This record gives sequence, C-alpha cells and structure tokens, in this order.
Amino acid sequence: MNSGTAEHTGGPAEGDTFDAGAGGPLRQPKAVWATAGASVVAFMGIGLVDPILPSIAKGLDATAGQVSLLFTSYFLITAVAMLVTGFVSSRIGGRRTLLLGLALVVVFAGLSGTSGSVGELVGFRAGWGLGNALFVSTALAVIVGAAAGGSAAAILLYESALGLGMACGPLLGALLGDASWRYPFFGTAVLMAIGFLCITAFLKEQPKPARKTGLLDPIKALGHGGLASVAASAFFYNYTFFTVLAFTPFVLNMSPYRSGAVFFAWGLLLAVFSVLVAPRLQARFGSLKVLGGSLVLLAADVLVLGYGSHTTAVVCTILSGAFIGVNNTVYTELALGVSDAPRPVASAGYNFVRWFAAAAAPFFAPRIEGWTDIHIPFVVAAVTAVLGAVVVLVRRKSLTHEAEELETRHATEDSVAVFAN
Repeated sequence: MNSGTAEHTGGPAEGDTFDAGAGGPLRQPKAVWATAGASVVAFMGIGLVDPILPSIAKGLDATAGQVSLLFTSYFLITAVAMLVTGFVSSRIGGRRTLLLGLALVVVFAGLSGTSGSVGELVGFRAGWGLGNALFVSTALAVIVGAAAGGSAAAILLYESALGLGMACGPLLGALLGDASWRYPFFGTAVLMAIGFLCITAFLKEQPKPARKTGLLDPIKALGHGGLASVAASAFFYNYTFFTVLAFTPFVLNMSPYRSGAVFFAWGLLLAVFSVLVAPRLQARFGSLKVLGGSLVLLAADVLVLGYGSHTTAVVCTILSGAFIGVNNTVYTELALGVSDAPRPVASAGYNFVRWFAAAAAPFFAPRIEGWTDIHIPFVVAAVTAVLGAVVVLVRRKSLTHEAEELETRHATEDSVAVFAN
C-alpha cells in the first residue's frame, strides 16, 4: 500500500462501527465527526475577526494596516508551522498533535481577548496560528484515514467543515462582537475547549507511521513538478482570496451585524459550491478546466467589487464565495493526488507555499491603498487570480498526466483500506 495512505492512518479507532460498504460523507465513525466538528471551529477562527476589524481598530486605537496584521501574523506562523506539523505528528501521533493544537488555540484565543494593544493581539494571533496549523493539517490526515468511503468522501467532509466554519465564523464574530470586540475571542476559546473534550473522548490514538517525517520532507516534496505547480497556482489564488477576506470589511465599512451577515452569506456560498457544485463541475468538465475558469471568474468578480458601488461591492463579496468554494475543493484534491508523496507531506508542502500569500495579502492591500487609491488593491487581487489560472494553463499537460497516473493507484489504495478496515 502506498505510504501516502498508510503512513498516517490506522483505520477507524477501536469502538467505531459502521458499514464500510455503504460509507459516505454522512456515515462516519464518531472519531471522524469529532474531528470534523473541531475543524469547523478551527476554520471559524479565520473569518471570526472579519466583522469586528473596524471595532478592533477603534477599540485599540489602531489603523487598518495595523489591524490587518492579525491575519498576517496568523498565516505567517501557520505557513512556517506547516514544516513541523508532520515532524511532530509522526513522532507523538495524530491524536496528541490534534490535542496540542487545540490546547494552543484555547490559550491564545483566550489571551487575544485580554489584549491591551494591537501589538499584543497580533502576537497572540501568531500563537493561535501555530495551534491552528498543528490541528488543521493533522485533522485532514485523520479524516482521510478514518473516514468511510475513501479519500473522495473524506475530502468532501473536510471541505464541508471548512465551508461551515468560514460561514459561521463571521456570524459568531458579529453576534458576540456587537457587545465587545473581545467576546468573539473568548467564545472561540470556549468552543475549542469543547472540541478538545470531544477529541479526547471519541478519537483513539492511531498507529504511528513506520517512517518519521523529516523537517525538510515538505520542501523536498515540492521538487515534484506537479505539486510545485499546484502550490504556485494556489499561492496566487490565496492572495486574491485573502484580499477579499481581510481587506473588504474596511471597504464595506458596515456595522458588525451587517458585515457578519454579508460574510455569512459568503461562507454559505463557499460551503455549497465546495461540497455540492464543485464535484459535479469536475465530473462534467474536468478539474483543470473548472479551476482555470473559476479563477478567471473570480478575477472579474473582484475587479467589479473594487470599482462598483457599495451595493455592488456587497453582492460581489458574497458571490466570490462561490468561486472560492470551487477553487478550494479542486486545489485540495490536486495537492493530495498529483504527486506520489505521502499525503500529509504533500499537504504540508502545498500549504507552506499558499499560506504565505494569505499572510501577504492582508499586509499589502491596505498599504497599496495608501500608496494609490482604494481600487488598486482589487486590481492587484484580480491580476493574481489570473496568474493562478495562467499557471494551470501552462502546466495543464503535466498536471493532467500526473493526476491521471495516480488517480487509479489512489482509488485502488482507498478500496484496499476500506476492505481492510
């Protein structure tokens, strides 16, 4: 069996029973549901601050550029931490890595709510990013390993958690943030503590991999042309993604409730299109055509967002969730299936590259506005989305060949894993 499946999985934990033959996204062991539930809260932490960014700036007497560093510190640490997640989990096990990540998020989310300055808050968000990196990267491996129905069902379940978390994060931030910008951070700490208890109760320790992951393994995995191409395209895409997520709230300049409602609708579209629409589009047109087309449409949407009226900006912000949902699903599947590297290693290398763009966009967007005007950050975001599509176009033959070559192998491995479980 390929190490991409076997190295991080041990099948469902003891005590989990299900009908493997009828496995699917909704028929899963308790361990999978506990991990997916905690993943929802982890992804909520990304968009949680969106509707309260102006409130944080006002409460801490900070500028938009300073507050945007909440995203930059979070994702910069997340990117670097991707190099150590596999190193840690291959030595202490998936369950302990999940619990360590959750514990760090609980601590630093709680500390974020006590911040007395924007500098403190940025620092605590960095610690939060470390915990989130440990949890999120390991959660995908655990879900893929323990889920019924093979990797396709597991990825859809993971993307469902991502979409639901991205939708509910702004809503929670708005509801709690209307009273005080500090409450969403305390609320996240409580929810992650509940996730910690659920993982403790329902997820049994899985066997450690036969081979420990080295610190440089994710970097070495990027030597594969297909994975490097996916990561490069995702880098440009994520700059666009996080320009929308981190910069648009300042452009819309709404109350926490209204901003939360906008990004809740955005997140719902993201969830629906990632789980329901993307697989159907892929089946009909193929992953690369869907990805390239979605990136171009996202570029057009962001451009209109930047130059349209306030109402147009709201509509385009919500609509971008559809394109982002499609892109997230396709990128995840390509990253896990385009190379023969173990899936946790391939995922770590891919995320190491793309999260740097998530750190860069919130830093540069408000500064580009200061150097030029409010429209240009969206022009840059539109250009980066097109660049992502160009990478897919230029590398399409290699990506198609390598993905198809491994598709049959992975499908066979998933069938063997389900049978063995």
